[in-house]
Amino acid sequence: MTRQSQPPLLFTGAGLLDPEAGTRTPDSWLLVEDGLIAGSGRGPAPEKDGAVEVVDLGGATLMPGLIDGHIHATAFSADLGAAMDHSPSYIASYAATSLNAMLKRGFTTVRDVAGGDWGLALAVEEGLVDGPRLMFGGKALSQTGGHGDFRGPGRQGNDTHACCPGAGVVCDGPDEFRRAAREQLRTGAHHLKIMLSGGVASPTDRIDSTQSSEDEIRAVVEEAEAANRYVTGHAYTARAVNRGLRLGVRCIEHGNLIDQSSVELFLEHDAFLVPTLVTYEELSLQGAAYGLPAASQEKVDTVLTRGMDALRMAHEAGVNLVFGSDLLGGMQDRQSREFAIRGRVQPAADVLRSATVNAARLLGLEGVVGTLRDGARADLLVVDGDPLADIGVLADPERNVRTVLRDGRVRHERGDADAALA
Repeated sequence: MTRQSQPPLLFTGAGLLDPEAGTRTPDSWLLVEDGLIAGSGRGPAPEKDGAVEVVDLGGATLMPGLIDGHIHATAFSADLGAAMDHSPSYIASYAATSLNAMLKRGFTTVRDVAGGDWGLALAVEEGLVDGPRLMFGGKALSQTGGHGDFRGPGRQGNDTHACCPGAGVVCDGPDEFRRAAREQLRTGAHHLKIMLSGGVASPTDRIDSTQSSEDEIRAVVEEAEAANRYVTGHAYTARAVNRGLRLGVRCIEHGNLIDQSSVELFLEHDAFLVPTLVTYEELSLQGAAYGLPAASQEKVDTVLTRGMDALRMAHEAGVNLVFGSDLLGGMQDRQSREFAIRGRVQPAADVLRSATVNAARLLGLEGVVGTLRDGARADLLVVDGDPLADIGVLADPERNVRTVLRDGRVRHERGDADAALA
């Protein structure tokens, strides 16, 4: 799809929020040209030759677009096993709606860690789906009976295929894991995901189990490294987390039950942790209403209460923390609540870094997104209020996110007169 050129866009009267420095500078300007940030500064904007669209923000905050490091765009229900038998066209339509809603909340880049695939990413890139930039890993790799095996105990056989819309692929032994890893990489996956422990949404495993043998984990790590990609691992307990980190897993999803030994390994390996606290809060409140099976509901409390302790421990030690939501089905509209939850433990500046510069570094997009540096993609938010003073501003996007730009183009404007671009 051919993108038409547009004149440069000059924002004036902005409070420029730089998450790298943790500062907000009032009375500032920022110039966008050809979808990139072409300059910024304080005081009067420089004169520009030719046609320039000037937008006076009247003191509103201008900041980088947000990054959610853990989403499932295709998860139309909290019953993840339901997707195995559902129509791919229905799920694609659901994902398009889900991604568009995320964009309107201010998320201009997202990482799908099981379910989203190359076709969905291509649809966003070509403009068929108006959503955030999509970094995908394809299907998560799981042992039989692991967190990516969503068959109930009475279901026999594993008849899913690459074209089926499920979130996981079941494999056993290092050869099968290696083949499955290569299959995801063949489609252009930006990362690989492997199940290292039991989970909430899977029907037949325990939270405290370890999953995937060491040889299986090594095989996946080797394939990712050969392709200049990385492995992220689903894990809750310190035992499962530590095992993955020692074997070369670069990032851990959740980590609610880590201990001090885990923190030391995160620091030693410069690894990343993506807590997803809002999903447990919402599963506890609404999981049953949105299809979470009874067996899974019983697991929620196990991880709900410990998640905040894990976040505090990791933050105080300086672990690389990335924003993630992990919401399923109708609960996805609570995505931005993760900001308020993190704000109970972390200063606002650190929460903002987790959803911008830290996430960009994990995704291999440092200096490209999540920043106001010259030459970065012009993924920008116009926000009422100051998120550095009150992170709750971002927890209520319907009220406070005025305008969303991705690649220098306005993708969403709040529907009141005050939000209109001049």
